[in-house]
Amino acid sequence: MRALRRPVTAAILTLATLLGFARPARAASVVTWAACPEDAQVQCGRMRVPADWANPYGPSIELQMARRAAADPARRIGVLIVNPGGPGASAVNMALDSEFFSPELEKRFDIIGLDPRGVGRSSPVLCSQALVDAKPSPLVGTEAGFRALADYNRRLAADCTARSGPVVQHADTAAVVRDVEALRVALGEPKISIFVASYGSMIGELYAESYPGTLRAVVLDSVMDHSVDVDGFLAQETAAVQDSFDEFVKWCARDTRCVLRGQDITALWASLMRQAAAGTLVDPYDPPARLGVWELISAAFSAFYDPQWFSFAHYLQDASRPVAPPTGRRAAPPVELTPNSFPAVFCGDWSLPVGDFAAYRRRLDALARVAPQVRASPIALSAAAGCVGWPSPPGSPQRRLSPAKLPTLLVNAVHDPATGYAWAQQVAGQLGPSARLLTYQGWGHVAYTHSPCVKAAVESYLLDLRLPPPGTTCPAVEPEPFGIG
Repeated sequence: MRALRRPVTAAILTLATLLGFARPARAASVVTWAACPEDAQVQCGRMRVPADWANPYGPSIELQMARRAAADPARRIGVLIVNPGGPGASAVNMALDSEFFSPELEKRFDIIGLDPRGVGRSSPVLCSQALVDAKPSPLVGTEAGFRALADYNRRLAADCTARSGPVVQHADTAAVVRDVEALRVALGEPKISIFVASYGSMIGELYAESYPGTLRAVVLDSVMDHSVDVDGFLAQETAAVQDSFDEFVKWCARDTRCVLRGQDITALWASLMRQAAAGTLVDPYDPPARLGVWELISAAFSAFYDPQWFSFAHYLQDASRPVAPPTGRRAAPPVELTPNSFPAVFCGDWSLPVGDFAAYRRRLDALARVAPQVRASPIALSAAAGCVGWPSPPGSPQRRLSPAKLPTLLVNAVHDPATGYAWAQQVAGQLGPSARLLTYQGWGHVAYTHSPCVKAAVESYLLDLRLPPPGTTCPAVEPEPFGIG
């Protein structure tokens, strides 16, 4: 009997293992809540999830979130999960911001910002400040420089992993989507609504595809197209930045408040670029530090986000003038570690094979033809160059989306430097007839914050599930000056 029982028992255990009964399942995630130190009216929560969802019994990581409870509980619709993008921006801070969403949304929804894994308060990716500061420019001009770029990325990955653990290899958006679903289950909510912007739009896209039955509504503001290949990614992003530069030039020609009005801005820019390439361009706001070509392009890109046209015009004017040396500079205190989730997230989400140095240079030359002033998109080229030599393959590389199974609202500015309007059109095409694209005819990134018309349409959809009619557009709102420098 014993001789017969052993193989039978082994067979039963093998079958049980295959069916998932051989050992107790990992306990479902539980959120523990307490008042947020920044605002006692908001609750901050913690939960643990697997570092690698493919290995649920392996190491775990802690995620943190903030919940602004619906101010009118009797009329509460449910939970609104929010994310501002980045990658690297804090969703916790977005939920803590009492002025981002309208009072009506705050009355009707529990607004929850979950910092994505590796970001903000959720097991952040931390790296050596000195190593991050030593990042080479992606505009490499030699084969030796290209090899050094790959070597730097490998050293950075090793440094961040040593300081941050397994989250570095598992910071991709597909894993974040699993985290959002774990949060929904922990909250006991049968359905959730989602408002996500910029890079966060990928969370909404992939969650809607993976868990359509648990979604009530989803808004994608400033849309990422996670289907483009490396050349489409670089070219379309770069074209969007060049378009924003061209719009800045047009604005300066029509607005009397532009301090460069009447000047040839393209010629001025070309002069500054030559000085930057020669290493003689002094940073007007941090002399005697020098601005290289990459830093100058990046300054323009940052100015186009809001856009900050008034202050950028002053910046270019000041950069073109001789700068007196400072009387003294106080050194900043040394910082050992810095948050640096960008490469871990991007290299986890995108397959961006740029080839060898010769192929990389051909791509840079092609981008310069697309964008003669800005040369390349800083965010796109940082991503592609930052993944050269990165040791981990992407966990959720790009692919086309399946047609949407529920009404989905996409929003995008026509002149967006970070997520070009073409991406929103392409994603709307992938999602099919259930998707509705609301076009903001103006400028800047995250249209919800730039247009009362967009804000009203988004809130009408979130509150009453009413999509705007097909082809709806919102008029441009001219930027106003705020702050100089």
